[in-house]
Formats: sequence, structure tokens, C-alpha cells
Amino acid sequence: MSEAAPVLSTALRLEFTWVRVKSLALSAVSSPHTRRSYDRALTKFHGWYRPAEHGPFSSTVVQEYRAELERQGLAPSSINLELAALRKLASEAAAMRLLSPDAAVAISKVPRARRASVRATTSLTQAQAQQLLLLPNATTVKGKRDQALLALLLGCGLRRSELAALTIQQIEQRDGRWVIVDVVGKGGCVRSVPMPGWAKAAVDRWTSAAGLSNGGLLRPVNKADALSGDRVTAQSVFEIVGHYGQRLGIPVGPDDLRRTFAKLAYRGHAPLEQIQLSLGHASVHTTERYLGLEQDLVDAPCDHLGLHL
Repeated sequence: MSEAAPVLSTALRLEFTWVRVKSLALSAVSSPHTRRSYDRALTKFHGWYRPAEHGPFSSTVVQEYRAELERQGLAPSSINLELAALRKLASEAAAMRLLSPDAAVAISKVPRARRASVRATTSLTQAQAQQLLLLPNATTVKGKRDQALLALLLGCGLRRSELAALTIQQIEQRDGRWVIVDVVGKGGCVRSVPMPGWAKAAVDRWTSAAGLSNGGLLRPVNKADALSGDRVTAQSVFEIVGHYGQRLGIPVGPDDLRRTFAKLAYRGHAPLEQIQLSLGHASVHTTERYLGLEQDLVDAPCDHLGLHL
């Protein structure tokens, strides 16, 4: 992929531009956030890769690139993101017969970077979550917006990208309760998420103060406490949550509030499969891992059977 002749693999003797190959990989990614990350990763790889020096695009080249990233001191998670982008590039190139299937398989088997330790996840207690909800200044438009944002994360377990994309029209009444409908999650999966009454009340206070009746639910608010855009971004959601986490004295992000929703619901005896549906997990096993469930040997299921001999 040299600048003079941006070709994926000289061994295949194919004449096509780097732009076309990169486009194939990015068009196969459904998530805008992932697409942006892959775009940056592939652009970085393009700046490093020289066919005349490194040879045809292959697992050997990918392993060399991984070693280079490790020498640069990148975190394992960052390296694995770069490798994921290259695996997608190889997969799509093979599908279009621009790379041999064997080469694509070999690239897919390049080992991921190992994490030295698993990142400790954070979730709030019920008292901490309650305190976080009350931190925004509810006398201002921005404060009402922030309180609604926190309420939707804690009360519905949404991802930050889902929250940023939410519209007022998606909040409907179903079976006597308020529900967020047509939430598009990972992989394009669509679900409906029940909303607690206190979260709906926070949303109503925000939309009333902002004069909103349709369109994007959460909007940017400037220093003059006035609306300044059509919708917040996923990054804005991350920064807003981080700000109130600092005020609380506990570093938290949107996913930590999503995990708090799941754990508080589980401790409140909500059925595991219903928590799974709210979170939008494809498998209940994913939800179990998300909650960090372990076998309870003190209060085990067999202690609740009501049988005896």
C-alpha cells in the first residue's frame, strides 16, 4: 500500500486503489462509531505499510505491524482495535476475490494483544446512583437536560450512542406504561425499552423547559443556557457523565451507569431474561457476564426446592 502504488497484495497482481479496498472494509461495518475507529486504524496502517519493503499483504505483515504497535507502547485494547480493522479488510478483500481465502484466514488468526489485567468495572450502589441523579442544577435548562440524560442511562440501561440518537417520537405509551420504542442497538438489532416513571418525569421537565415537541430528545445547551444544536453526540454523553462522576467522587462513564441499571434491577429481583431484553444483549450469557454473576454457595438454588427426605 505504497503511496506510489497503493495495492493490497503484489502477489495477486491486482491493480486497484487503496481507496477502493478501504471502502470495501468500511462499508461492511454497521456501527458509525466502529466505522470511524476502523477508518483511523486503516489510515494509520496505510502510512506504515510498504509492499516493496514488507512484501504482500499477509499474516506476516500483520504480525510485523502488531510488533510495531507494541514498540510504540500502545495499550492492548488499542492494538486489538487496529488488528480488528485489518481482519475486516482481509475478509472483505477475500470476499471480492482481491485476496486469497487462505491469506485472509491466516490474517484472522494473528493473535490478539494480551491485556496485562482486566479493567475493573464500576457500578454504583443504589444510594450513589440516587445521589448522582440529584447533582444537576434542576433550576436551569442545562441542569434539566443533564438530569434527563442521567435518568435515561440509569433508568433504561441505554448505550451512549443509543441515547444520543434518541428522538422524542420514540417515547410512546404501551400497555399502560411509557416505553422507548425502536431503539437500534449493536448489529442493527431493534428493541423496545420500558421507562420508569421518574425518568419520564425528568424527560418531561427537560422538554418543557426547552420547548421541544419532536426531533432529537437531548440537545446541546450553550453557556447562555439556551439550545445550540439539534442533538448531542455520543462523545458529549460521555463527557457529561464524566463531569458528574467527578462531582460524585467516583470516576464513571455511560457504560458504568448501564451496568448499574442492570445490577440494581437484578438485585431488585427483576428476571434475568427481562434485563437481557432491556440491555439488548443477543444472549443471556452475555448478560450474566455483564453482571459478573458467580455461583452462590451460601444461598444456592438447591436450598430453595422445598424438598426433604
